[in-house]
Amino acid sequence: TLFNAKCSGLLQVTADEGILHASGSGVPPVTKDYCIIYNSNWVSLPKSLDNATFRALENLTSTVLCSSSEVPSGIMKDKAVVVMRGNCTFLEKARIAQNSGAKMLLIASKPRLSPLSDNKTDFEDVTLPVALIRYSDIVDMQLALGSEVNVTLYSPPLPEFDYSMVVIFLIAVFTVALGGYWSGVAELENLKAIASPGERETRRKKEENVTFTPVTVILFVVICCVMLVLLYFFYKWLVYVIISVFCLASAMSLYNCLAALMGEIPFGQCRIACCNKSIEVRLIFLAAFCVAAAVVWAVFRNEDRWAWILQDILGVAFCLNFIKTLKMPNFKSCVILLGLLLLYDVFFVFITPFITKNGASIMVEVAAGPFGNSEKLPVVIRVPRLGYSASTLCDMPFSLLGFGDIIVPGLLVAYCRRFDVQTSSSSVYYISCTIAYAIGMVLTFVVLALMKMGQPALLYLVPCTLLTSSLVAWRRKEMKKFWKGSSYQV
Repeated sequence: TLFNAKCSGLLQVTADEGILHASGSGVPPVTKDYCIIYNSNWVSLPKSLDNATFRALENLTSTVLCSSSEVPSGIMKDKAVVVMRGNCTFLEKARIAQNSGAKMLLIASKPRLSPLSDNKTDFEDVTLPVALIRYSDIVDMQLALGSEVNVTLYSPPLPEFDYSMVVIFLIAVFTVALGGYWSGVAELENLKAIASPGERETRRKKEENVTFTPVTVILFVVICCVMLVLLYFFYKWLVYVIISVFCLASAMSLYNCLAALMGEIPFGQCRIACCNKSIEVRLIFLAAFCVAAAVVWAVFRNEDRWAWILQDILGVAFCLNFIKTLKMPNFKSCVILLGLLLLYDVFFVFITPFITKNGASIMVEVAAGPFGNSEKLPVVIRVPRLGYSASTLCDMPFSLLGFGDIIVPGLLVAYCRRFDVQTSSSSVYYISCTIAYAIGMVLTFVVLALMKMGQPALLYLVPCTLLTSSLVAWRRKEMKKFWKGSSYQV
């Protein structure tokens, strides 16, 4: 499933997130932006700095402003005032500040920022802007800009298109294309081994592929459904199981990917003997590096500023290894697998909101962490939104693409590549299917932008790839052979 998400759940940005633009008194003036939370039902903020009015900031964080007697008269006149949170309501503070001549009220909060939800019915006379800001940002403002600071508030609209989608697109298409190509290389080596009796036994020992039959395809989809439902109801326990499995599987996958590359390098092949076996020293260091990468991600997985890069690297390695290792024996099995998973994706995204109590999609809830759970499933490619907005200051939002939207079509691309190798068809199936996958991804992005809600990407990827592969086979008059595939030993 493809959608935009925040660390704390789905990205549903409203005008309640804004920006405090602060300017110091130096020459030239140093400026800095900070996140604010405000209530758009109380006041509307300018959309840009062009229409914003600057006010001198008066730091009164030594008081909570629950009584007009807390500050000397005249000190707040025509200024932006910052005070601490207290036992009184936000609007009570605002009335006191407004009566004292203040033009803007900032309320500093040490806990996490929360929406301003007081009832304004009894405070219709309050007209000055009121916003919540982190106390740490006030401290940073004083250190970075000095004691004389001018501030203003504004709330820029979210950009219609975010370039994180381009990064997601490139990662997905690269992974599918490379995974399919790697599977074709393995198939070519296998055919050479079959033709050479001396290499057959050696190749059989190296072969680590698993072949899907129609029965195992159906069983796999049933397991996916059961696992997703269990995650929805028992997320806070099972999420740690998934994290542990991901660390182990991604470390092994990264090792397999890098070992395949290292095998092409003719240097550093010294070996050591152990237990009647010899192993290359560089592979030992490679294994230690892959384990360390997985452990570092596990420890710092909630560090949103950079941990997503490591998660994406491990995720790409996992998808590549999965596509290369899992073989589809024929186009028939591909149609069954992709068709069933398409229904699975659509059902859990579009149908389950009519079943769940809160009207939320099970798929999207599990991917984003249901019920505000701080731990997130690592089975997605994550890229932070690159467009500048209040949301990027307040809480880093991400665009997410599930591994399944790479692996499932990738298995078809890999089958097309192996079929090209078997029939010496100049990669026509592989290239066509990869292009179809790219078109399906673009279509998914367009629908996501138009509908502003999470999309089951397989709804667009499966028809594009299956129809394109079928059309190529039909035009080349190879449909029967393409449908039945080769006689793999299952």
